[in-house]
Formats: sequence, structure tokens, C-alpha cells
Amino acid sequence: MTAETETSQTAPTSGCCGGGACGTGAADVQLGGVTAVYQVTGMTCGHCEGAVAGEISGLPGVTSVAAVAATGRVTVVSEAPLDESAVREAVDEAGYELVGRA
Repeated sequence: MTAETETSQTAPTSGCCGGGACGTGAADVQLGGVTAVYQVTGMTCGHCEGAVAGEISGLPGVTSVAAVAATGRVTVVSEAPLDESAVREAVDEAGYELVGRA
């Protein structure tokens, strides 16, 4: 698995991510943020997504979280790169398992 994280000072030009990286596995660029995608096991529904997103969103510097049970992917946008052990602890607290970066 590889970690793909990018930073940028420019906003997307159109669509959710400027039409460039959606669905490709590449990190989306957010205005002044860092995007990381994690793989989480055990999520099966919207409640699971909410539990994981809720715990991760409580981490300092996190500005948005999108969890997708169908793929097990959790996309996190933060002000600075997050410590993976803190993300792992948050996912564990929600009752799921962080596999690592997607």
C-alpha cells in the first residue's frame, strides 16, 4: 500500500476535486490542506461510517472526514499530516480496525 498525500494553495477549478483525481486513488487537493486516504475494515453501513468519521473528526487539525463502508476507505483532510497512530486509536475507539493507508 502506498500513502498519497498532497498539499496545495490553490482550489479545484471545477467539480468536487477539479475533475483530476476522483476515483483514481490519488489524493484530492484541498485548499491549504493535506488529504490522506486510509483503509478501515469492519464498516458495513452508514452508522459505521458515522462512528469512524466522528472519532477521526475529533483529532486536532482535522477539517473533514468522508468514510465509505462499501470500499472501507476513509478520506481525511487536515491542516497538517496526521500521526497514523492517532488515526488508528480513533478508529479503534469507534470499534473498527485501521489497516493502513490506502
